[in-house]
Amino acid sequence: MGKIIFYEDRNFGGRFYECMSDCTDLHSMFDRCRSIRVESGMFMIYDRPGYMGHQYFMKRGEYSDYMSMTGMTDCVKSCRMIPVHNGSFRLRLYEHFDMGGTVMELADDCSNLMTRFHMSNFNSCNVEGHWLVYEQPHYRGRHYYLRPGQYKSFSDWNGNSSRMGSIRRLMDL
Repeated sequence: MGKIIFYEDRNFGGRFYECMSDCTDLHSMFDRCRSIRVESGMFMIYDRPGYMGHQYFMKRGEYSDYMSMTGMTDCVKSCRMIPVHNGSFRLRLYEHFDMGGTVMELADDCSNLMTRFHMSNFNSCNVEGHWLVYEQPHYRGRHYYLRPGQYKSFSDWNGNSSRMGSIRRLMDL
């Protein structure tokens, strides 16, 4: 089980809201969010309701001024708890939409997909386990959460393009 606390002011001040599960629309819980404390588990936070828009990965820790760290606004509108995955991790990346074209398979973290596969554009994937995809190598830049399932297009994971630079498994941290 996870627990995340959203605070209206920096340095954990002002009103707060505790959350221990997915929440598709946080706008009625607080006016703004300037600091976050993750007491347990892992979460993705989103700047739009319904797990849409910019997203940011939050692991256990204190974020006294998360806006300067993430570059996000004070608009946290939804959050999703990332469950612990006890099974295997496997990710099949496909060159084309609808699982077509060349397929590349991963079972572990990869800091540079271009170096490993000589490709960086993937348009669909099949996911076992929970993964975090970064647009740039070495786990930098914008990132996207991939839950278990099939993604027939990069837009299914809210990606703006098919570019992937690196990818890591989300294990219990």
